[in-house]
Amino acid sequence: MTVTDQQATALDASGWGSPFRLLQPRNLCFWVYALGVAGGIYELIRYFGPGAGAYGTGLGVGVLAFAAYAVPWLILLAYHNRYTRLPGKLLLAAFVWGGAAATFWISLPANGAFLSLYGKAFGSAWVSDWGAGLTAPINEEIGKGLALILLIGLAPKLVRSPFDGLIIGAYAGLGFQIIEDVLYAYNSTIGSFGADQVGSAWNIFLVRSLTGLVGHVLFSAVFCSGIMWLLGRGPRPHRLRGLLLIIAAMAAHGFWDNLGSLGYTAAGGFGVIALMVVILPVVDLLLLWLAFRLAVPQEQAWLREILAPESDSGLLTDAEVTAAAGGWRTRRAYRKSQHGHHERQRAKHILAAANDLAQEIAAARGYDSEGVEHARSEIARLRA
Repeated sequence: MTVTDQQATALDASGWGSPFRLLQPRNLCFWVYALGVAGGIYELIRYFGPGAGAYGTGLGVGVLAFAAYAVPWLILLAYHNRYTRLPGKLLLAAFVWGGAAATFWISLPANGAFLSLYGKAFGSAWVSDWGAGLTAPINEEIGKGLALILLIGLAPKLVRSPFDGLIIGAYAGLGFQIIEDVLYAYNSTIGSFGADQVGSAWNIFLVRSLTGLVGHVLFSAVFCSGIMWLLGRGPRPHRLRGLLLIIAAMAAHGFWDNLGSLGYTAAGGFGVIALMVVILPVVDLLLLWLAFRLAVPQEQAWLREILAPESDSGLLTDAEVTAAAGGWRTRRAYRKSQHGHHERQRAKHILAAANDLAQEIAAARGYDSEGVEHARSEIARLRA
């Protein structure tokens, strides 16, 4: 099958199928990345090393618990990375930067410096009430956002859309969140002087795993999608939109860090509970939904254009192409339109196979290949 103009345009604009190579000695971004990760790992060892013997049980419980906690996050993010998919190696690079460089190389030293300056200017009481919310959103979001900037420099053909920024930001945020949670578990164990290390770490796990549902993954996903709009890497320039998303992500982060002070100032203990349980989760999820809805249409349009020739050839129907490129509601509606359980299951597998076919087409840059032919034969088999 020949490559159509629409298909070629979509493949070129999305960069889907382009290879990713982290090791690029002639690229300055590689050396900044390597320095940041190496520096972060060095500081991580310095932080955990001295107490690892005395508080190793609490540290181990924290590592194991939050490693398990990361698994459903990775499954969720992999599901959303299903349009013009970013390579796993690139997303791993974002995760590692968030966990090592953004946490220990940037945020911990910068947070300490900011809080010290605030203390000298406004006093320790003010810092205790408001310092965290006016420090972490700046240092931590910029630290995680640098993962996106460096990956643009390392893979300019791959990182092309605000949706790419959203996915990369989410992975960088997840790396940051997991390592920060382990740090909290370790500090809690130290704070209890090593007594009941398992209980101390487990309590932190319960609290952080619940509040983490609207934490760093969400903030940096919105922040990095805003960076892409601001840089003009979307289908059309929307720099004001990008700036507003960046500010909104930092504000959402700041409200969480100052939740206690804001809640008590507004309505005492009830205000704290209302902010934690209802107001901030709802507002933050709406913010993520908005960033997603603004970014995903371009990805879906590219995927439809890549699969359009398969509809023209009769391998897929127009409805299947629309569903394969659509969101979960579109896919569910298509499956429900089929008659009988067997047909619905077959429709589900055909949609999955259509996405696999698009992946193979992207890898072959639109031309026929062994992988493309195999994916087509799988769709034909499912219809038989």
